[in-house]
Amino acid sequence: MTTNSPAATDATAPTVKIDIWSDVACPWCYVGKRRLETALGRLAEAGDGPQVDIEYHSFELAPDTPVDFDGTEVDFLAGHKGMPRAQVEQMLGQMTQLAAAEGLSYDFDALQHTKTLTAHELLHHAKAHGKQVEMKERLLKAYFEEGRHVGRVQELADLAAEVGLDRAEAVAALEDGRYADDVQADIDQARAYGINGVPFFVVDGRYGVSGAQDPAVFVQVLQQAVAERDAA
Repeated sequence: MTTNSPAATDATAPTVKIDIWSDVACPWCYVGKRRLETALGRLAEAGDGPQVDIEYHSFELAPDTPVDFDGTEVDFLAGHKGMPRAQVEQMLGQMTQLAAAEGLSYDFDALQHTKTLTAHELLHHAKAHGKQVEMKERLLKAYFEEGRHVGRVQELADLAAEVGLDRAEAVAALEDGRYADDVQADIDQARAYGINGVPFFVVDGRYGVSGAQDPAVFVQVLQQAVAERDAA
């Protein structure tokens, strides 16, 4: 799927592939998405923005999470990481402020912690229908800002319909597990790359960027990728 950078409509501009490993339940992944978009916008405004082909890949930060976790995000992190509750609350407060600087309104009180494996299958289904980037945005917003449950098939199908996918087809795809192998292949590839945290960006198959870096870092990497392509 090809997704053009904002305002980058020059058909002669080079196309740069950006592969992104991330999890729906990863607050830094949403921030990283926004920062990448900011970088692409800056390049477009400067008149040298490349066309970009963005593909999201599956990664589960907490594969042992139940679909229906009985508790709050504070409960989960305190239990999963063994951190004092007060420290978790402070950390989530800081994350909320950091996200707000990117225009995101995190609501950890409303958040419904869940296993994300089925959501990753939905992202592969969306990719097959040219809607993966839109689906990724919708899932992240639903999870972090709206308190929606992104672990159940019927609720995921509702979100799929919101981005223009056929709801019944989404339900069928998630119930028969047709994308389970694709999700596992992504996870295996992450392991082969040595990725143990997300977001992780691979630009043009050559440059790895770990974490939700400042937009200036993405600008530099993208410019380098285009420059090396031109010099080849």
